[in-house]
Amino acid sequence: MSQLSLNIEEESEFKVIASSAFNFRIDLIKRIGKKDVKEILYMSESLSNSFGLSSVFTKHNISKYFNENTLPFVARYKNEIVGFIIGVPLENFEQESWAKYDVNLGKNNTIYTYAFFIKDKYRKKGGYAKTLKRIYISWAKKRRYKYVSGHVKQGITKNFPENTQIVKIFAMWYGMNTPFEYYRRPL
Repeated sequence: MSQLSLNIEEESEFKVIASSAFNFRIDLIKRIGKKDVKEILYMSESLSNSFGLSSVFTKHNISKYFNENTLPFVARYKNEIVGFIIGVPLENFEQESWAKYDVNLGKNNTIYTYAFFIKDKYRKKGGYAKTLKRIYISWAKKRRYKYVSGHVKQGITKNFPENTQIVKIFAMWYGMNTPFEYYRRPL
């Protein structure tokens, strides 16, 4: 039986957070619907190139990341999803070996950036990625998170604000042959 037929409504329930006169908007997903599931599953396949197969959403795990207890935002252009960013409370990963390196584990003050993706053709167009990230950070602050954390390929954090701290470098990240940095920065 398909996940798309298991307790998933046809349409997503969301709140429009920002919109422009140029057909661009950002939605906070409260409950993901079938149409959006299909688009996100397809888009997430691209994550495997950078983050390994374990990063790809499946019909079995997508609702774990797109729900009312997370911060899942989607960027839409002309009603098509062109990107997404998902924040998950760090405590949701307490069973993961990497989480024990974060001194904030158990303090409920850190949002972990699980995924941030913009389709290639929209990366440089109109500041969509930057807008999506700003809204995500703003909402994390509103929810009283003090830190944002995540994993990126080694060297990427040099492009982050200077108050970003590298907590640990992982030489092998879930089977990838590229070192990854676990970073944390104050909001």
